[in-house]
Amino acid sequence: MPKAFFIDTSRCTACRGCQLACKEWNGLEPNKTTQYQWGSHQNPQDLNPNNYKLVRFNEHLDKNNQVHWNFFPDQCRHCVYPPCKAVADSIVDNAIIQDKETGAVIFTPTTAKLSADDYQSIREACPYDIPRRDAVTGIMSKCTMCNSRLKNGMLPACVKACPTGTMNFGEREDMLQLADKRLKSLKKKYPKAMLADPKEVSVIYLLIDDPKFYHTKVVAEVNTEMNRKEFLAGLGRPFRQILEGLDQA
Repeated sequence: MPKAFFIDTSRCTACRGCQLACKEWNGLEPNKTTQYQWGSHQNPQDLNPNNYKLVRFNEHLDKNNQVHWNFFPDQCRHCVYPPCKAVADSIVDNAIIQDKETGAVIFTPTTAKLSADDYQSIREACPYDIPRRDAVTGIMSKCTMCNSRLKNGMLPACVKACPTGTMNFGEREDMLQLADKRLKSLKKKYPKAMLADPKEVSVIYLLIDDPKFYHTKVVAEVNTEMNRKEFLAGLGRPFRQILEGLDQA
């Protein structure tokens, strides 16, 4: 059965335990601290090949001039039908794979064979601007859903480290039910509370404020006409379903 995260941002205190646990488990190199230079507690400034997860900080004033902080633990959404994979499949085989058991979308070392233009096309196909590329190795990287941990009966490192209940993980249907239940509870206090693209992704965020007060890429862009990302995602879908049918035959 496909797995999923449920991330309840109403409970996030920006402790960054998830961010650090991700770096430690994946053996990722440290980044130079820059908050003093750019005036934010968020560090690093953006996702990069050594940060698969990043707790984003955002502050804004409400109509009463009260400061509100919103924290957003950003990561790959592991889309049900990943547009990044649809683009990559049209260029080179097995650069991006999707684990049939867990649904995890994984970038493989084969991504090093992709050109700079190919990488840019894949990054542009992602509605959440997640893919990053190592300038030295050429390998693309992002959250793996801790797929190796899952195969050994363990929770993702970020979920295991979370002390507040922000990070949750399990069967996708169970996480959707938990998200819906939590949303109904929070709606009483936060009328703007919503789930971000729950039908399309396997990392389901609960927001209690307008998405723009978290990050520019919290939800996928919605256009009245089919855009390039949607076209490419739709193009790859039937081919993948055909291949899955052959595997099961």
